[in-house]
Amino acid sequence: MKALLFREIKTFFGSPIGYLVIALFLILNGLFLWIFEGDFNVLNSGYADLSPFFLLAPWILLFLIPAITMRSFSDEKKQGTLELLLTKPLNEVQIVMGKFGGAFVLIFLALLPTLLYVYVISKYGFPEGSFDSGSTMGSYIGLLFLITAYTSIGIFCSIFTENQIVAFISSVFICFIFYFGFEGIAPMFGALYETILALGMDYHYKSISRGVLDTRDLIYFVSVSVFFISLTVIKLKTHRN
Repeated sequence: MKALLFREIKTFFGSPIGYLVIALFLILNGLFLWIFEGDFNVLNSGYADLSPFFLLAPWILLFLIPAITMRSFSDEKKQGTLELLLTKPLNEVQIVMGKFGGAFVLIFLALLPTLLYVYVISKYGFPEGSFDSGSTMGSYIGLLFLITAYTSIGIFCSIFTENQIVAFISSVFICFIFYFGFEGIAPMFGALYETILALGMDYHYKSISRGVLDTRDLIYFVSVSVFFISLTVIKLKTHRN
């Protein structure tokens, strides 16, 4: 599995894809947080925190992660190399986790430079010492769990088609439903409002972002990720058979 993981990472950075993804993520965040006027502008918010970044990042990643994962299995199927991959001494779980790990590492590397935002605001925020490091740490942890869920959905969508565009659109749609869709329809269910709301990622992401790690939120993200990874493994097994 390690060899497949490194192969995926090498593929990303052996072409402009890896660099383009990191650049797009940083440029879009930088423009919205520091340049463009609006609700996400940190300088105009009046608070020494990164809450605008953590509100914006899930929406950027909603499109960026499917753009990365859409080629995971789709390209293998289109090039006819999936059958060759299945002949390797790897089981289906190892293959899927190798693909998943490669995409996750790329997004993680794109996230690392944003720690510069933390340094700038914590050092130059006014008044001094007003920066909430606990909330920021919780938000980063929540974002990592969100990335895990998005990536598992993207890998799942990629296994069903040779067409990368179809994989991208279906992944964006499912990620959107899980992130915002349940929150959008929850008011329609009256007494079940809280139950429906708790099915969405945004509800648990915001909960973790408060700086308190509730096991229910962690279990939710792990369950969603395991669910879609398991479906991908099952689909891959049917392809082998």
